[in-house]
Amino acid sequence: MSKVVYEGWMVRYGRRKIGRSYIHMRYFVLEPRLLAYYKKKPQDNQLPIKTMVIDGNCRVEDRGLKTHHGHMVYVLSVYNKKEKNHRITMAAFNIQEALMWKEKIEYVIDQHQESLVPSGQQYVSFEYKPGMDVGRTASSSDHESPYSALEDEDESRRDLLRRTTIGNGPPESIFDWTKEFDVELSNQNSSNQAFSRKHWRLLQCQNGLRIFEELLEVDYLPRSCSRAMKAVGVVEATCEEIFKLVMSMDGTRYEWDCSFHNGRLVEEVDGHTAILYHRLLLDWFPMVVWPRDLCYVRYWRRNDDGSYVVLFRSREHENCGPQPGFVRAHLESGGFNIAPLKPRNGRPRTQVQHLIQIDLKGWGSGYLPAFQQHCLLQMLNSVSGLREWFSQTDDRGHPIRIPVMVNMASSSLALGKGEKTHHKSSLSMDQTNGANRNSVVMDEDSDDDDEFQIAESEQEPETSKPETVGKKTDEEPALDIDLSCFSGNLRHDDNENARNCWRISDGNNFKVRGKSFCDDKRKIPAGKHLMDLVAVDWFKDAKRMDHVVRRKGCAAQVAAEKGLFSLVVNVQVPGSTHYSMVFYFVAKELVPGSLFQRFVDGDDEFRNSRLKLIPLVPKGSWIVRQSVGSTPCLLGKAVDCNYIRGPTYLEIDVDIGSSTVANGVLGLVIGVITSLVVEMAFLVQANTPEELPERLIGAVRVSHIELSSAIVPKLDSD
Repeated sequence: MSKVVYEGWMVRYGRRKIGRSYIHMRYFVLEPRLLAYYKKKPQDNQLPIKTMVIDGNCRVEDRGLKTHHGHMVYVLSVYNKKEKNHRITMAAFNIQEALMWKEKIEYVIDQHQESLVPSGQQYVSFEYKPGMDVGRTASSSDHESPYSALEDEDESRRDLLRRTTIGNGPPESIFDWTKEFDVELSNQNSSNQAFSRKHWRLLQCQNGLRIFEELLEVDYLPRSCSRAMKAVGVVEATCEEIFKLVMSMDGTRYEWDCSFHNGRLVEEVDGHTAILYHRLLLDWFPMVVWPRDLCYVRYWRRNDDGSYVVLFRSREHENCGPQPGFVRAHLESGGFNIAPLKPRNGRPRTQVQHLIQIDLKGWGSGYLPAFQQHCLLQMLNSVSGLREWFSQTDDRGHPIRIPVMVNMASSSLALGKGEKTHHKSSLSMDQTNGANRNSVVMDEDSDDDDEFQIAESEQEPETSKPETVGKKTDEEPALDIDLSCFSGNLRHDDNENARNCWRISDGNNFKVRGKSFCDDKRKIPAGKHLMDLVAVDWFKDAKRMDHVVRRKGCAAQVAAEKGLFSLVVNVQVPGSTHYSMVFYFVAKELVPGSLFQRFVDGDDEFRNSRLKLIPLVPKGSWIVRQSVGSTPCLLGKAVDCNYIRGPTYLEIDVDIGSSTVANGVLGLVIGVITSLVVEMAFLVQANTPEELPERLIGAVRVSHIELSSAIVPKLDSD
C-alpha cells in the first residue's frame, strides 16, 4: 500500500431494507491520492469495496445532522466536482469524529491545490510525509465564524478555511469574559455589527449574567416586536456538551430551561436546518394570560474555532398551524453563540450568548410592557440554567451525541401541564421509530453497495501547514473609463437612503493583506479598485442562469466592442424561482505577469484556491448579520464556481445552491431581503511576499433589493 495519511474503522448502516436496521464495520484508508474502504483491515493485494481519486477538484460536503435508523449522525460526503455522481458518503455519531476525517481529506485536497506551479496551470508532484502538519482546526459546516476579527486566518496557517456559508470567518481571538466590555469589543471586527459597541448596551446583571439590549434602529420590524436582548454568561463545560443540550428537546431540557414546556420536530429540512414546534412555559399570571407557542426554523453551524452558532426565526408551516388554547408568538430572531474560552484550573470554559427578539402577541404584550420584559428575562435565564446544570453534573465522560427528536406527526400536540413528567422520561420505541419514519432519507448519494457509512476516529488534530510559493508582478490601478455607455436593469444610485439600487463601495471599507502580511499579519484599507464596476443586472428565471454574457447588449459585450476586458460575477440564488445578480467589472487591459492576469488565465483549481469575497452588512437584523458575517471567504472552496473564459472576458458563475449550509442561510434571510444593505468586495488572494499587497478587483453596495424588480433575461445560444 502507499503511504497512509489516515485510516480507521467505520460503522456503516444499511438502508432500504424493509423491517431491518443492520450495522457493518468498514475500514477506511486515506492515501495521498486515494480514499478507499474495505470490509476488514486491508492486507497485501486486498481489493477495496470502493475507491475515489483525491485531487484538487474534490470537495468534502457537510451534510450536518441527520436521523438514520434511530440515531442522529453527522454526515460528510466526498465527491469530485467533475464527477458529482461518484461520491463516498460517511458519518459519525459525534461531530468530532466526523471532523477529523473531514480535516484529513481536506488537507490532502489542499496539498494538490498547493502543488500548482506559480503560473497556476500545472501540477508538481506531491507526496504525503508522516508528521506533516494539517494546519486547520476542525470545521463541521464548511464555513467560518461570524464573530470574527480582521484576520481571516490564524497565524499558524496560510490559507482560508473552507466554508459553505458565504462570508463567515473564524475569530482572531477568543472572547475573554474577565475583560471589561469595551476591551472585549475592541478585539472584534469593527465592521461586525453583531457585536459593535454602538448596537448594544448593558441593561442589567442578573443571576451571574450580563443582560444587553440592542440599540440598532429596526424600522422594518413589527411595531409590537421589542428590541433584541441577549444574555452573556460563562459555563464550565465544552462547546460540544452545551451544544448537545441546546439542540435537544427531550426531558433533559426541563432541568435547565425554565421557559420550556415541550417541543417537537415538524420537518427536517436538511442537516443544518429544521422546523420546530415549541411551547413556552411563562409563569406570568397564567390564569389571565394565555400560554404561548412558536413554530420556527432552526439553523446551526460549527465554526472553525470550535464554536457553535444556533439561529432561530419564526416560520409558518402547513403541518404546524395555530393550536387551540395557545397564542402563536412571533420570533423575529434569536439563538445561541457558544464560543470556547481558555481553560481555567484545568476545567473547560465556554462563553454562551443567548439572544431573543420576539413579539409575544396577544393583548398582554400590547398593554402590559412588564409582561414582555418578564418573559424575555425568563427565557434568557436559560444561560444561567446551563451553567448550574453543568456545575452539578459529574457524569460527563461519555461521548457527546445529539438525541433524536420526536416528530410532530408521531405524538399528539394536545399536551397539558400534567403531562410534563411523562416528557421527562426517555423516548419510547414507538416515538423513536416514528421520528425515523418521518426524517429525511439519505439515499440520493449512496455508495455502490447500497449502504450508509458512519466514520469514527480518535486521532488527535494536527497543526500548521507550510505556505506555497508564487509569483507577483505589480498590479496597475483601474484607468478612467467612460461609464455612460454601460447599463444594467438594476438602477445605479449614489444616494445613501436609496432603495432597490446599487453603488460602488469605498475600497477603504475593506481590510486586505498588506505588503508585510507574511511577517506581521497586518491588514490595510484596500484603497482603489483594479477594475471599474459599470453595471449590475438582476435576473430571475424558472431555471438557473449560466453564462449570462450571452445576453445580447450586456455590459460585457459593450466593453468588448470598445476593446475593454470584463470580469463578470454571476451570483446564482436557488429557489422555486432562480435569481441571479450579475456584476460587470471592466478594465482597459490585463497587466502581463500580474496576479490578476494569472488568475484570469489560470486553470479552475488555481482560481478556486484564490478567488476571495469580503462581505459586509451595514444594515440588517441581528440574525442576518450573524448569518453573513464580515470575514473573507474563498468562494471556490465554499461553493461551486464555474469559470467561462472568453476572448475579452472571464465570467464566474457562483452557484450558492451547491452548498447545503448556504441554502440554510438563504432560507433565514430571504424574507427580509428588502430591509438589507449588503456590500461585497471581490479580490484574488495573495499568498507570498511577491504577490502582496492584495488589491480589490472591485466592490459593490446593494440596497433594499426588491425580488419583484428582477427580469427574465433572453440568453442567446452559445
